[in-house]
Amino acid sequence: MPGTRIAALGHYQPERVLTNDDLAELVETNDAWIRQRTGIATRRIAAEDETVADMATAAAGKALAAAGLAPWDIGMVVVATCSARDRCPSTAAQVARRLEIPSPVAYDLNNGCAGFCTALASASHSVAAGAARHALVIGAEKMSDITDWSDRSTCILLADGAGAAVVSAQPHSAADGEQDGIGPVEWGSDPSRGDMVRLLDAWQPRFAQEGPAVFRWATAELPALARRACERAGLAPSDLAGVVTHQANLRLIEAALGRLDLAEDVVIARDVVDSGNTSAASVPLALSKLVERRELEPGAPVLLLSFGGGMSWAGQVVRCP
Repeated sequence: MPGTRIAALGHYQPERVLTNDDLAELVETNDAWIRQRTGIATRRIAAEDETVADMATAAAGKALAAAGLAPWDIGMVVVATCSARDRCPSTAAQVARRLEIPSPVAYDLNNGCAGFCTALASASHSVAAGAARHALVIGAEKMSDITDWSDRSTCILLADGAGAAVVSAQPHSAADGEQDGIGPVEWGSDPSRGDMVRLLDAWQPRFAQEGPAVFRWATAELPALARRACERAGLAPSDLAGVVTHQANLRLIEAALGRLDLAEDVVIARDVVDSGNTSAASVPLALSKLVERRELEPGAPVLLLSFGGGMSWAGQVVRCP
């Protein structure tokens, strides 16, 4: 069976920038309070008529162009999202129509903030099995649609955007000694903690979470999950060139990764500072930016690690395109 790789990346963010000072006009807060607790300075908010499918298509189009592929080369489109308003046709089907991809399997995957890494693993498995030669995997969210703008604990976090990856087959044999571009996934969930991050009432949904409980869970569990994902890829954390976690909260990211034996020059994604928490979009959005800015070299091993509603998690080591 072939291995798989990320052939290209793309991302999209809305034009509107929402600052901490802007939020201070909506709820009782201020810039210093938000920065101290979350590390966030700004976030992007989509226009009223801008949809999850709009953002997903923009990011996917960039990834497709960067991969040098035509629409008919794509056999699978998967969109990870928990905020899309449309149930049917799926966001993935809408993206396929807009990009004129003729006959892909297209579906949405909702695993909360862990959605992109889950979708990436699912698409990688399908490509490795020969079900598709190339797949588009997209994380796209319009969290502003499901934000309670009167809730100070959550409205300061959430934002909109999309990131996309083209997953392609990487033919090789075990004798080649070549590392797979997408390593084995470490994934799972703890349903008993499902209420820690939730999106209830599908017709008028509002995001809610038990912030302190999520922080405690993540800082306690993520280091072990990261080590297991590295072990599955045959690496140690110190071998990593970069780490891109779900951009939930900068304080949480720093606390969790501080418990890993990372190299001094490792690149750690801190996109949450400027982009906020974009749920399933945060990992591909941050990774795409790092690659675009050439902060990560082609072939560099990077740990992707996401977690969220469910309580779910997924992570894998990938090689940068």
